[in-house]
Amino acid sequence: MAREAALAACLEAVLGSRSSANRVFELLEPLAGQEEPEDIVSAARTCSRLFGALLERRELFVGPLPDQDASLGESYSAEDKYRIWMRHRYRDCVGCLGELMGHEAFQVKEMALCTLMKFVELEAQYPLIKIEWKGTLTFPCDLLKVVVDGLLPSHEDASLLISRFQEYMEYDDVRYFVMKAVTASVGQVMQKAKERPLPFYQQNVFSLISPINMPNKESEMVKLMVKQDNREELKLSKLQAHKQVFEKMWLTFLKHKLPTGLYKKVLVILHDSVLPYMKEPTLMMDFLTVAYGIGGAISLLALNGLFILIHQHNLEYPDFYKKLYNLLDPSIYHVKYRARFFHLTDLFLSSSHLPAYLVAAFIKRLSRLALTAPPEALLMIIPFICNLFRRHPACRVLVHRPGGPADMSEDPYVMEEEEPSKRRALESSLWEIQSLQNHYHPDVAKAAAVLNQSLSEMEDDISGLLELSAYELFDKEVKKKAVDVPLEFEQVRGLFGKKNDIFAEHFSLD
Repeated sequence: MAREAALAACLEAVLGSRSSANRVFELLEPLAGQEEPEDIVSAARTCSRLFGALLERRELFVGPLPDQDASLGESYSAEDKYRIWMRHRYRDCVGCLGELMGHEAFQVKEMALCTLMKFVELEAQYPLIKIEWKGTLTFPCDLLKVVVDGLLPSHEDASLLISRFQEYMEYDDVRYFVMKAVTASVGQVMQKAKERPLPFYQQNVFSLISPINMPNKESEMVKLMVKQDNREELKLSKLQAHKQVFEKMWLTFLKHKLPTGLYKKVLVILHDSVLPYMKEPTLMMDFLTVAYGIGGAISLLALNGLFILIHQHNLEYPDFYKKLYNLLDPSIYHVKYRARFFHLTDLFLSSSHLPAYLVAAFIKRLSRLALTAPPEALLMIIPFICNLFRRHPACRVLVHRPGGPADMSEDPYVMEEEEPSKRRALESSLWEIQSLQNHYHPDVAKAAAVLNQSLSEMEDDISGLLELSAYELFDKEVKKKAVDVPLEFEQVRGLFGKKNDIFAEHFSLD
């Protein structure tokens, strides 16, 4: 309390009389970060009041800031000398607050962030630049860059502080200039890193830009931190300009190699939160092609973005089906993104123009992998295969081949062959599905037996089966109503049959 009282007295003195201006150093000294967190927060709060009042009273020098020593010359009036000197103190304060955004105590980081954003708002209203013509943009981009740099450290996770900053991103003008600042930051930092991944930095960038809610129409762009004159003449009032900055930011971020875990996070949101707001979504083709070639879950997730570019923007992907076929490995029945993968695979294989040998190769590979799949995956993949037969009747020869191979040793199908036409899938049969008719799980055996009969024309709806889990399968079995099962044809009446009844009557206790 004594410290806060001393700070308040100092604030009153500095604002009350210019003769006490030197006491501003008493307010700035705790911002060096050597004090207790509570004292630093109090000093930052007091500096916020001080320089907020000076900005509103127009007592800081406006225009290019002269060097402090040069300002002592006779060319400046006493009024200008004071304003230049106090403007330098304001700059010192901003520098200290920028460093405090990296303080170990979160309360200090939060206060530094909020104080800087207050200065951003005030500088936009009371600009420190000379307005050359009506409609000049007065938003303090340099000050906002200090904030963005503080949110993107390269040595620690700043997600908590970034989440605190998200409320400011609801302002259209703040969001616009933050995106520009992020683009500049990524270019500078990653160039210094010489293309080496920087896990903390890149994760912080993703945490900052991934929640961005882009407006869909210009009429929605009505929330501004600072009302500008002649706003319609400025770029930040145009949706097209926002999309252009948004696109450049993401392309700059994604052109650098990402840590493996970050690839997954980006691909999960790319089709919903990024591609729809880009001016030219086709520019993402390079990133998606690289991601699609990485393999594993990353390739599965890249399918979403590729699907949008192929179907909505008419892009061609060479050997797309060859790559999709090679993604089918034992892990696809177990991965977290199984439902999304099979949903998209179902769409890619829905065209009736696909050659029969290609579809047959997919059917055989899925059937071969099904031999080691868990029951919940089998209950999805068997109807999936049945739907492929309905769409492509030429492949039904795999089912109706009595003299076909009975096991893997006789099977002509070459699973490892990369060239679709050489896999010889149409010469094979579905002995794998026939094997599943003897599966230990009765539901799987029943589903596999469907191929023994003529398939209906109507496709099975597999949407409810894509995310079927082992827990749901087990829970379903547990909740089944128990039925009386006859164990013998004749009910046992005793240990020795009828004689036992006579024995009981003869030696009755009654």
